[in-house]
Amino acid sequence: MAAVQTEARRRPGRPRDEELEQLVLDAALDLIDSEQEITVSKLVELSGVSRAAIYRRWPSMTLLIASALNIGRVVQPAINVDGDLRQNIFDSLYGRSLEQAAQMYSESRFRHRIRLVMADRELQRTYWESHVKRRRIPVEDALREAVSRGMLRRDLDVEACFDTLAGVAYYQLVVRGEAIRLPETRARLEAAFETVWRGMILAS
Repeated sequence: MAAVQTEARRRPGRPRDEELEQLVLDAALDLIDSEQEITVSKLVELSGVSRAAIYRRWPSMTLLIASALNIGRVVQPAINVDGDLRQNIFDSLYGRSLEQAAQMYSESRFRHRIRLVMADRELQRTYWESHVKRRRIPVEDALREAVSRGMLRRDLDVEACFDTLAGVAYYQLVVRGEAIRLPETRARLEAAFETVWRGMILAS
């Protein structure tokens, strides 16, 4: 990272806003991954970006940390409702895309993210509003479309369904401490998904 910072400092003229932003976020991730406290002074030292420039982009440290925590997290593409809806929903939540995301977002960073947000309610709410809610959209949109087409029960609470299905994965990772890729974990995800799915398709 130091080489990248040096190169950025040596470029003629003022670096673009995106370059400055990446330097700051990289510095924040270095602090997160080493489980150090994130302060403006440390970010200035590591990134070479001025305090004023940091505050122009992020009015608060909470917003900056939320942005850093989201690096490596992805929003899945829209889900095809015309195909095998059950399988498409399952794949979006637990499939290959989740495994690919896990490779980009290390387990240690995931665990530290949980510690950070649980220790700071303001960060928890900010991270939810600015980033997490967006990643729910493809699944929730597909469920609402399926309800409107009569494929799922009309009284379905879409947000509650997402919470339940995503909660199964979080329980494996956070409570049981199991990796998603393990066969026994996959079996529990499939069993839980099947149980919830039966309730989603029953007539009201």
